[in-house]
Amino acid sequence: MIAARKRVKKYRSEGGAADLARVEVLVPPSARNEILAIASQLRAEHRSKKELRLLYDNALRSYRTRILDNLDLDRLPDLRSRAAVVARAMIDRGDARAFAMGRKMLDHVGAMAS
Repeated sequence: MIAARKRVKKYRSEGGAADLARVEVLVPPSARNEILAIASQLRAEHRSKKELRLLYDNALRSYRTRILDNLDLDRLPDLRSRAAVVARAMIDRGDARAFAMGRKMLDHVGAMAS
């Protein structure tokens, strides 16, 4: 049986909280729910961006030569815009698997925009 302290340490170093920082702040009791909502929103955005990065990297690894024949991704400002361009190129030029991956990427891009 793993001790509770070891479990928490392992979770923070390898689990779902591995790339998050613990923060403690003092706020008025009336603002507590607002701070918790903001923190929840930040975690959701972070996870969405992380998943989008994984999809983007996999897309480039699998389909780079097919979809990037005349696209210069370095001219685009951020991951969100690059992923949107790659997703549309995959939908237009790829196979069924590329189409599905492109739709999933566009869903993440849309979720990050709202």
